[in-house]
Amino acid sequence: MKTVKTTPTIIQTPDTELVPSLIRAAGVKVTRGRVRILELLRAANQPLSHAEVETALAGNQGEPVDRVTVYRVLDSLVDSDLALKAVDTRGVFRYSSAGSQQQHRSHVHFRCVDCGGVFCLDVPPPAAPDLPSGFRLIAVEFDVRGTCARCTSLASQ
Repeated sequence: MKTVKTTPTIIQTPDTELVPSLIRAAGVKVTRGRVRILELLRAANQPLSHAEVETALAGNQGEPVDRVTVYRVLDSLVDSDLALKAVDTRGVFRYSSAGSQQQHRSHVHFRCVDCGGVFCLDVPPPAAPDLPSGFRLIAVEFDVRGTCARCTSLASQ
C-alpha cells in the first residue's frame, strides 16, 4: 500500500479583529502566536497536524517557528475551548477551530487510512444511543475509515 502525503488547503482571509476577540473572550492572553495559529486553524479546510501548522506558519511569514511553542499554543487553544484535538487513523493529533464544531456535528467524517486526510461527508450521523440510567452523553463522533479518492487512484497507478 502506497502512503501519500497531502498538503491541506489554507485560505488566507483572516478577520484581524475577530480572532483576538475570541481569544480574549475565552479568558486567555492574546499573543501573536495564539492569533496566528487560531487564524490558521479557522482558515484550514481540514484538521491540521502539528507539523502542518509549523510548516504553514514558517511558509506564511518566512520566519522559523519554535515547535515547542506551537505545541504549547495548540494545547492552550484546546484547553480554552477555541480548538479541537482529535487523533487520526495513523495516531497523529490533528487540530481544528472549535468554531467548526457545530458545523461538524451535523455530518459524518471520512478518514483516509493512507494519507490521514479528514473529509466531510454530506450524510447525517446516526442517532445517539439510549444510555443507561445515570449516564450523561457529552458527545458523539462518527467516522468512516477507508482510502480517499486521491490515494485510491495513486495506488492503482
